[in-house]
Amino acid sequence: APIANRLGMSKVKNELEELAFKYLEPKAYETLRSQVESRRRTTEGMIEELKKTITATLAESQVPVIHIDGRIKRLFSIHQKLKRQKIDLDQVYDLVALRIITGSVRDCYATLGIIHHTWSPVPGRIKDFIATPRPNGYQSLHTSVVSERGFPFEVQIRSSEMHRTAEEGIAAHWKYKEGRVGAGRDEQYFVWLRQLLEWQQEIRDPQEFLQNLKIDLYPEEVYIFTPKGEVKALPRDASPVDFAYSIHTDVGHQCVGARINGKMVPLRTRLRNGDIVEILTTSGHRPSRDWLNFVVTSRARNKIKHFIHSEEKTRSLELGRRLFEKEARRFGVNMKSLTEPVSVNKVLTEYGMQKVDDLFAAIGYGKLPARSVLAKFVPSEQLKETPETGIASVVRRVLGTGADKIKVRGFDDLLVFRARCCNPIRGEQIIGYITRGKGVSVHSSTCPNVVNLLYDPERRIEVEWDKGADSSPYTVRLSIQVEDRKGILADVSSKIAGINTNIRNVEATVDDQRGRIDMTVEISDLKHLQKVIKSLRSVEGVLDVERAAR
Repeated sequence: APIANRLGMSKVKNELEELAFKYLEPKAYETLRSQVESRRRTTEGMIEELKKTITATLAESQVPVIHIDGRIKRLFSIHQKLKRQKIDLDQVYDLVALRIITGSVRDCYATLGIIHHTWSPVPGRIKDFIATPRPNGYQSLHTSVVSERGFPFEVQIRSSEMHRTAEEGIAAHWKYKEGRVGAGRDEQYFVWLRQLLEWQQEIRDPQEFLQNLKIDLYPEEVYIFTPKGEVKALPRDASPVDFAYSIHTDVGHQCVGARINGKMVPLRTRLRNGDIVEILTTSGHRPSRDWLNFVVTSRARNKIKHFIHSEEKTRSLELGRRLFEKEARRFGVNMKSLTEPVSVNKVLTEYGMQKVDDLFAAIGYGKLPARSVLAKFVPSEQLKETPETGIASVVRRVLGTGADKIKVRGFDDLLVFRARCCNPIRGEQIIGYITRGKGVSVHSSTCPNVVNLLYDPERRIEVEWDKGADSSPYTVRLSIQVEDRKGILADVSSKIAGINTNIRNVEATVDDQRGRIDMTVEISDLKHLQKVIKSLRSVEGVLDVERAAR
């Protein structure tokens, strides 16, 4: 469904979303369906009345109309709005929507004026997607008005060509591209597909590619202007750095500052609709790793990661070479004797590498100890033993919780610790990330920081839960959104105690007729955590339960 939406194929997207909602959340689907069905007869009567009024009004004003239809908002769309805004069905302004198909853009704007003259528009609910189309090519005029009976409804106005594009998206233009030579006006609808192919060629790590694809599938866009008046569509919360990379890679790399509406601002400033952005550059400037903490576009993120990865690899290669040579001198081994093709190829095959540079880079990254690699070239009995010091003493342990349950695949001597940002627990999918001089930091695969950390696939390492380790509990923090009613805290505590779960800490606050309970509990593994969350959601008055960062 998200891919169909990104390609502008709303007909396919709508059908997939409704089917997924019905089978993935059957209880919520049936509850909402029954609520909507109870209003259907009254609502459909209102729709027919509104259609007659609009038809007569437009005919009187001599504005040609091809078709007018009305509908009740889709169940999944209603569900998303209720969940996002925490409102009731009666508070949904666009439960009913009318769609007016006209013959031209001029007639679209004329129709909008007549609609606003006939009914009172709702302030802040007018959207012009004709002047500024969405990235998927969607064009239309949207407005919400209130009828003389006080009944709010939405009106969408578009031409017949816009309607075809809105329903079928890129498929509506595909057949017209056959046999065409050169760029045409439909070229914009294929830009995203070409961009997707470009990412696939640039990004070597498939997991990183999928993560970037997920980010780009939901572009709640803002429209930004260059100083020359060119419009750029960017995702919501985009920064001047995202804007710079949307212009050109070199502009992004050399970006040192930005002016928004003539005023100097920090690079992490969030852009708003209608901002005029000017990028200041300096030749030779390099992108900062810190930019990964606030850029939101896949293009900017990929370009920054690619640049940093190239520099990291060069530095690690040189560092690894020096470390290996130092280790060889320490044991009195001649480097020339280690470069014989037969010995080198044997060691490379054992480590699954193609080139000597890959081996040195792995040493520089910290994935392979120089001493272990040297031992592959020279028998251990020929190396004079010396006391290990500092980082060289890599005894496997876990920081913060004593002996833990994680091991690095293929290595028995690497320092390992669980990341505090996501606090992974047994049963979760985990990812290891090699840090400078601190060992392997282990994150949950769903940790938001993983997206920022894994700009270099070379520093990722496979980790797994040690099946033979002890089962001491983990501490997990839960954030519970509840109704503000008497006894809700007691009910929540009782439910947790009823499934043999220990509570370490509880904090409760109340704000605007809703409450929040922050609770730290002892959890044995992922299944235990899922059981606790499911039990809490069954408590009357609990609105939402989510795992919070430690």
